Parts: sequence; structure tokens; C-alpha cells
Amino acid sequence: MKKYLFIVVSMFALLLAACGDDSADSGESSEYRTVYSGEIKTLNYLKTAETNEFALSANLVEGLIEYDQYGVVKPGLAESWESNDDATVWTFKLRDGVKWVDHEGKEVADVVAQDFVDGLNYVLDAKNESSTAWIATVVKNGDAFYNGEVTDFSQVGIKAIDEKTVEYTLEGQTPYFLSMLNYVCFFPVSGEFLAEKGEDFGTTRENILYNGAYVLDKFEPQNERVLVKNDKYWDKETVKIDRIRYKYNKEAATVAPELFLRGEIDGAAIPTSILDEWLNSEDKKDLVRQNNNNFYTYFYALNFDPQYDAEYEPENWKVAVNNKDFRKSLYHALDRVSAMLTIEPYNPQDLLSNTITPKNFVDVEGVDYTLLEPLKAITENDSFDKDSAMKHKEAAMAALNGKATFPVKVVLPYNSGSPEWANRSQVVEQQLENLLGTDYIDVELYAGPATGFLGEIRRPGKFSMIEANWGPDFADPSTYTDPFTEGGTYNKPELAEGYNGEYDKLVAAAKAEIDPAVRYELFAKAEAFLIDEAFVIPYAVGGGGYVASKLNPFESQYSPFGVTSEKFKGQSILEKPMSNEEFKSAKEAWEKERAEALANASN
Repeated sequence: MKKYLFIVVSMFALLLAACGDDSADSGESSEYRTVYSGEIKTLNYLKTAETNEFALSANLVEGLIEYDQYGVVKPGLAESWESNDDATVWTFKLRDGVKWVDHEGKEVADVVAQDFVDGLNYVLDAKNESSTAWIATVVKNGDAFYNGEVTDFSQVGIKAIDEKTVEYTLEGQTPYFLSMLNYVCFFPVSGEFLAEKGEDFGTTRENILYNGAYVLDKFEPQNERVLVKNDKYWDKETVKIDRIRYKYNKEAATVAPELFLRGEIDGAAIPTSILDEWLNSEDKKDLVRQNNNNFYTYFYALNFDPQYDAEYEPENWKVAVNNKDFRKSLYHALDRVSAMLTIEPYNPQDLLSNTITPKNFVDVEGVDYTLLEPLKAITENDSFDKDSAMKHKEAAMAALNGKATFPVKVVLPYNSGSPEWANRSQVVEQQLENLLGTDYIDVELYAGPATGFLGEIRRPGKFSMIEANWGPDFADPSTYTDPFTEGGTYNKPELAEGYNGEYDKLVAAAKAEIDPAVRYELFAKAEAFLIDEAFVIPYAVGGGGYVASKLNPFESQYSPFGVTSEKFKGQSILEKPMSNEEFKSAKEAWEKERAEALANASN
């Protein structure tokens, strides 16, 4: 993404959960094993924004803060911090004894304040093409430096006051700045090591340094990667899993359940195609449980700058998609429940989302953001409406008569490494064509690559309509606007006829407002515009589905944004998988404990 450009993989991809041959309570070394199909292309955490890449990096490198299992901010590499009254200047004191180590775990250097300066310098240097630079422009002159308007990095709002003190000066009041630090663009790097490695930085396990809970002991693309506990880690007592072993299998999502039953891995997503069998089997039913929802937002993006082959008639699609009635016909015709049944056959409504910003993300004096006007009406009404879909179809065909050729080809790609995504795409194809008619649209499914789907399909715009996702990076509604503002690499709504930059203007007005109540209302207005114009079709939240896992999901660090939830730190391996009843009981207890923890943190 331009920020959290989450690689567009299956909404409910394989849960990375496993343990080794040694039992969790044996006192011996514990190993966590899993399989994967989507290979990483870089270890350069300052450049990447793909989920599987920064998920790995989150366990190898750490930043200033982290979160506990209830979502309360706690010290990371910074042992303390403070801000000025208007939250424009933030000062962090680093803890002593934090070490950079090499791939063999040997000490290389201390982590110092200048490492954070050097990391941000790299991210904001446009020639490095960091996919996360946008979020770092929150610092003063960050955007100006990135665009070459300021050439002296000392004018950018970050300073190493001394070896253990780093200070950030921001463009404006940013009370949620702590939550932004939970993302990779604010991670440190050893400037000396970075200069030594140059363009080779992050290409192999030898070409990065580590200050996190794990070191990359083995890195063989499309074969295996192994993480081992970092004995020099400042908080190593909280790291309970000694080794994490990822084994490549291009059919990982399909074969994982059987590998789990054979004891070769200890965590697998259970696809809906075999879920009934597992839930109704005496020897399997206690091995499977629900998975938690998260704050990833999923939506269907309509592309205003199609770049696929001429045989699929991109120019004809462009004419059609610029008609609002055509877009609204697709918006109201998509039966999201039918699509969601491919993931959650029992409670599909639990995952549906009518908005881009999920419920329970932020609130204004107890009122959830999604219930603010004018977003409230969208939140409370299902977009699927057969009568409205047909009404807009008729209006579109009348308006496009002589301008577009019917049926309009709708190129709908999916990731071939995800069987559930493939199944869901087939359901969407059949459902849309059955409702709107093959005289109106011709949905063309396209199986994209399992590895590199984001770079090969979504970013280049090789689609008419695509299931995409986005995750929050900090605790503010603006974090969900970036896929759709000008310069984003999703569906280019700024190119729509009659758009006139309206969404960007609304977002800019919201960002300029400091008062949270007014600010959130302005963001709600911008989001309502985006949805009312059917530039995007909100679909669901992430997570959900069913898994068999020996990890306790309520031990992991919790945060709706950043990379916290990708960490294995704090987690341990259960003797046996958690059953669904155990999961429900543990979730209920966790929710009560979290409410108490958040209340205590706010006092």
C-alpha cells in the first residue's frame, strides 16, 4: 500500500500457528511450525508494506512502543516518553542495554537515538521508494523532504538529542502519534550498517541486523525460513517460543488441515469445504474453533484506470464505470452474505461491514464513529437490494445506449493461492450475473499468481473490480482514507468523470480539524460520499473463519493497527488445540479484562 498496502490475499489466510515435537510444558526447547504459500521478496522492513513481509520483520526488529494483550500501550525500546501540551513535540527516552545483533546472534552495536533518525531518513528519501513513506510525513517537513523541496534532513522533525533521547516534531497536533509508532516506517536501523550494505540491505538474512525477539537463522525462499530466539533481546524472558519454522508449500491453504492432523504442523485454517466434516467428527470437533475478527477492512474496488489486455475491453469498462447508475447497480447487486458463506457458513453476518472504517475502531464521547451522520444511514442498512440494483441497471443502460457495448466485461481477479478466494469469486460471478443478467455484464474471472499478486495485478490496475483490503496504522479515521485519495494505487477514483477532487477535499478538511468531535464528523461525511457515489463497495472485516491451533489468541499482543498483532512474543504453545467452547469462554473473560485494563489506563 501507500501505507498498509496490505497484500491482497485471502481474507482468511492460513493462521500461522504451530508447535514442535516438544510439549509446551516439558521444559525443553519449543518449536512452532507452519506452512506458507506466499513468499516474501525482501527483508527490508523500511521499504516494504506487504503483510507477509512486515509480519516477519515485526519479530526481528522493534520500535519505541508496543502493546499488551489488552491493547494498552507499553514501553518498547523507549522506557518512557512525554509530549508537549498540543501534542506537536514528542520526546522518548531509550532503555539501556538494547543490542543490535547479526544473523548469528553476535552483538554488533547498541541501539541508540541516531538509529531512529537514520531509519526515518531512509524512509523519507524518495530514491529508496519506501512504500511506507506516506505515514512518516507526519513529522515536520517530512513531505517537503520526500518531494525534494527541503534537501537538508536536519530540517526534518526528528533529532537525536543525545545517545538515549529521540525527539519528534510534527506538522500539527497529533494526539494519536503513539499509535503511529507501531508501524515499520518508524523502526530504527543502524546507519553504519545500512551504509555498508547499500542496495544489498534486506536482501538476505546476513544483510540486516536484529534487535527484536528473534533472529532469522535460515532463509531459503520457496523452501524454508527459521526464526530462533534472540538471546541478546532486552525482554527475552517474555519470549516463550524458542523456534519458529516456516515450510514452503504452494498448496499450503489446501494441505494444511491434513498436515495438522498428521502432527506435521500445529495450526491450520479449516476451509468451509471441510468444516462440516470437522465439526461433526468425534475426533476432530474439539480441535477446531472460531477465529477472532480484526480491523482489516475488505471492499470491492471499482477501477477507473484499467490496464488489462484489450481482449477484455478496458475502454468499454471505463465508459461504463464512469456512469454512477452502473456503479450503483453493482453496489446494490452484490449479495455479501452469499459471498461470505464461503468463509463463515454459520454466522456470515458477523463479518459483514457496511462501511470502510469498521465498527468499534474509534468513538466520540461514547458514540461509535460509524454511527455519526451521515454515515449512520449506511451503517444501519444492507447495501444489497435487488430492486435498487435493477432500477440502476435500467437507468445505466438507457444512459449508456450508444456509448458502451453490453454486456460489459468485468475482469475480476483472485489470488490462485487461496482456494476460498477462488470459491468466493465464483459465487460473486454467478450471483451478479444471475441478478443483473448476462445481457448487462459478463464477469471474467482471472486466476492471479499466488506470490506477488499485489505487485502483478492490483497495483498495475489489471482489474475492473477486485476484492481488496486495508489495515489501520494508527488510532484515527484518516488511516482508512489513503487507498482512495489521489496518489493511491487502488482504484483511482480521482479519475472518475465529475469527481473534481471532492473526496480529497473532504478528507483534507477533516485532517485540518483538531477537535475530535468535529474531525470525526468530517471524516464520516467524506466516507459517506465515497460510498454513496459507489466508488467502492464495503464488504467485510478481516479475521473470522475457523482454525485448528495450539496458540492461545488471547495471549498475543493486541492492537487494531500496526504490526503488534504479528508478534509471537508473549505467546506459548498449548498442549492441545483450543476447542470452540474454550475459545468462547476465554474470549468472554478477555473482553471483561480488556475493558478493565483500558479503564485503568485512561485514569
